[in-house]
Amino acid sequence: MSPEEGKPIEILLAEDNPGDVKLTEKALEHGDILNNLHAVENGVEAMKFLEQEGEYSDAPMPDLFLLDLNMPKKDGRDVLAEMDDDPELRRIPVVVLTSSDAEEDVVKSYELSANAYLTKPVDFDGFVDIVNRLEDFWFKVVKMPPK
Repeated sequence: MSPEEGKPIEILLAEDNPGDVKLTEKALEHGDILNNLHAVENGVEAMKFLEQEGEYSDAPMPDLFLLDLNMPKKDGRDVLAEMDDDPELRRIPVVVLTSSDAEEDVVKSYELSANAYLTKPVDFDGFVDIVNRLEDFWFKVVKMPPK
C-alpha cells in the first residue's frame, strides 16, 4: 500500500506507557513517510477509536495499528480478538509492538490474526530502526486492499 502523494498515513498506537508513546512519535519523525499518529492508552480506547465511537466519531480508519499487549482495562489480546471477529477491522494491519518476548504471547497474537510481532528495542536508535523498517515494509513494499 503506497500512501497517496501528499496524503499522510494514519497510524493508531495503543500504548499505556507515555514514554513509549513519545519514543514512537520521535521515531516516526525520523522516517520519510508523512503520517498522523493517534495514540490511545488502553484497549477500551483503541476499540472506541476503531469503531468510531464517542469522542472518536470522526477518527480516521488507521492504515496501520501498533498494539501493545499489556495495557489496563482491556489488553492487546482482547483487542486482537475483537478485531478478528469484525470483517472491517480484520483488514487493518496490526503490528504487536510490546516488551514481551514470551513464546505464548507470540503464538496467541498470531492466532488472533496479528500481522507481525515485534519486541520493543530498549534503546532509541534500535526503536527508530524498527519503526523505519515498519514504515518501509507496510507503505513501500506491501500491497494492501483499498479501504
